[in-house]
Amino acid sequence: MTPALNKPLPEIEALATGGVKFTPQAFLGQAVVLYFYPKDNTPGCTTEAMQFRDRHKDFVKAGAVVLGVSRDNMVSHDKFKQNLELPFELIADTEEKLCHMFGVVKNKIMYGKKVKGIERSTFLIGPDGILHNEWRGLKVPGHVDEVLKAVKTIKALKKAA
Repeated sequence: MTPALNKPLPEIEALATGGVKFTPQAFLGQAVVLYFYPKDNTPGCTTEAMQFRDRHKDFVKAGAVVLGVSRDNMVSHDKFKQNLELPFELIADTEEKLCHMFGVVKNKIMYGKKVKGIERSTFLIGPDGILHNEWRGLKVPGHVDEVLKAVKTIKALKKAA
């Protein structure tokens, strides 16, 4: 089942670095930024991870958990996380369960061949477990600031309620 805007997240379980298990229930009460990226240690993905790293304290202050998701395995994720000193966990979606659930697996053309790849996308799940925002096929520059702004909006709405 594909998550829909303004609806609760369907049941799913995924393992991340640091022994963290991602389920919609595990993070109730906190906003979750789930960002999907094509591959560890590639230029665009490294830049995006560093931007989330550099603004991580702002996300935490706004009440959000950041989780990166790619099809890489735990060994690759652990190295990527260590090399970039990432303060957040990375989900190893080697079986593409989350990728397919969120509909981020797309056909791409690389070097004239059709390949299946991950479309760079970010999803914002509110503290209530509801999918509040989605950004698909995005460009890295300025994206992290846009996501942080959305997190702060959710926090303000929660306070007002």
